[in-house]
Amino acid sequence: MELIPIGYGNAVSASRLVCAVSPESAPIKRIIQDARDRGMLIDATYGKKTKTVLVMDSDHVVLSALSPESIIDRTSKEEQE
Repeated sequence: MELIPIGYGNAVSASRLVCAVSPESAPIKRIIQDARDRGMLIDATYGKKTKTVLVMDSDHVVLSALSPESIIDRTSKEEQE
């Protein structure tokens, strides 16, 4: 199982990740609120500003304080190794 580090010692499974998007748009904000209401939101920001929203195939939504570019770079580096 390949894990992608998302900051502050946290990681998500690469095979379960559907997308990594910026939290600025209204549809993504609705996805976050819906996940919060259903108890499916995982906040891994440690109080920092959310820069990336990770949508998992299990319908969980994970918030990260790292930028989407940083997470994508980490994914690419692990695939090269």
